[in-house]
Amino acid sequence: MSKADYYQTLGVNRDASASEIKKAYKKLAMKYHPDRNAGDKASEEKFKELSEAYEVLSDSSKRQTYDQFGHEGMNSRFGQGGGGYTYSGENFNDIFGDIFGDIFGGGSSRGRQRRGRDLEYQMELSLEDAINGREINISVPTLVSCNDCDGTGAHQGKSFSKCPQCNGVGQVRMSQGFFSVQQTCPRCSGRGTIIEKPCVKCSGAGRFEKTKKLSVKIPSGVDNGDQVRLTGEGEAGSPGTSPGDLYVSIRVKPHKIFQREGNDLLCEVPINFTSAILGDNVIVPTLSGKVELKIPKGTQSGKTFRMKNKGVRSVRSRDTGDLYCRVNVETPVNLTKKQEDLIKELDESLGRSKSKHSPKQGSWYDSIKDFFE
Repeated sequence: MSKADYYQTLGVNRDASASEIKKAYKKLAMKYHPDRNAGDKASEEKFKELSEAYEVLSDSSKRQTYDQFGHEGMNSRFGQGGGGYTYSGENFNDIFGDIFGDIFGGGSSRGRQRRGRDLEYQMELSLEDAINGREINISVPTLVSCNDCDGTGAHQGKSFSKCPQCNGVGQVRMSQGFFSVQQTCPRCSGRGTIIEKPCVKCSGAGRFEKTKKLSVKIPSGVDNGDQVRLTGEGEAGSPGTSPGDLYVSIRVKPHKIFQREGNDLLCEVPINFTSAILGDNVIVPTLSGKVELKIPKGTQSGKTFRMKNKGVRSVRSRDTGDLYCRVNVETPVNLTKKQEDLIKELDESLGRSKSKHSPKQGSWYDSIKDFFE
């Protein structure tokens, strides 16, 4: 039975670049590797074909010979029909790096030690604290490095010996049929050493649970979803690695007066109808204290006034937003008979010129009239 073309085996064109060949092999090898298809002889044979094809096409000299003479030109290298082909494993580690990790060796002489986990702390702030900033004390349960053994897990940090299973290398070689791979030593977890006498305080873990008390400085101008990072205040990592970080996530509580949109603030300002008619100066709150807002004559309900630089100072650009005051004209209630009579007198005095004094109402009635005609 004739052998398949190496380019067809990898699914690439004959003019494919080295990186394209490598990428194609990587994808197919992950799919057909024996460890992922235990007991599947067809996958094992397919993987052998892929590895043989890659061994040739990844080598510029072998590829040139194959391009000129085909499989016949390769017989002297692989034996009759390629039946004696074996794969060394070194190139495989180079290709796959950390993708398969411990399963296929990872390419490292020692198992990877992980840094500590990052932690998240949810902090709820008032709008005033978010805008002005403040320092807040928090308590965070976490894993800290054992100070009795300096995080090594060994009694007084000294009770170590070379791992007898990996001979101090941190990895062991496993043979699986034709394929030989490296994996992290199960005895020492890749450290290359074993603990003869565990630390009493941490029971050999190198870490123990503790509630840390921290002071967090919240910068002025933070908003919902912002995070403050405290470097090194997360969980302690494996011996010899750095701890994780703590991320303080901000949530701002609703405010009874202001709404925040980015760096701008919005508020509702109720005024009586005489102030709206005759004009007035009303007091409105801002972050820096009370200020006067001038209400012009004839102000309509819903009118919004902008007060520049009375908003929030940005935590990023340091620009300051504005305060937008939306006027809400209140209709008088609980009037006396005399007050109602005065209102009626005003209404009668407007007479036929109501559209002049209420232009929106006049145009609205005109629209209705046109609608029904």
